[in-house]
Amino acid sequence: MPRKKTEKKGIEKDCGDRNCPFHGELSVRGSVLEGVVVSDKMDKTVIVERNYKIKLKKYERYRSKRSRIPAHNPPCINARTGDRVRIMECRKLSKTVNFVVIEKLE
Repeated sequence: MPRKKTEKKGIEKDCGDRNCPFHGELSVRGSVLEGVVVSDKMDKTVIVERNYKIKLKKYERYRSKRSRIPAHNPPCINARTGDRVRIMECRKLSKTVNFVVIEKLE
């Protein structure tokens, strides 16, 4: 028997958040990214840091870069500092937030 959308591993039954992709009415589309939560001090928002490498054509070497992305953190997922998470693009939720946490990775 297939699992329902809300019966995903690590997600509580119902969070009551309008901006939850599982229990609310928020649709997600676009890019899916992975990173580590570096700050969870805001209310229902976390800062996710991605580290990646880019190639410098002139020097034929790679350079490390990072990006810090604010993402909505639904109460049913409740990611904390140090958690590895997967985030997905959604509509703009505030001035800076265009991503939502969809799952914790182990």
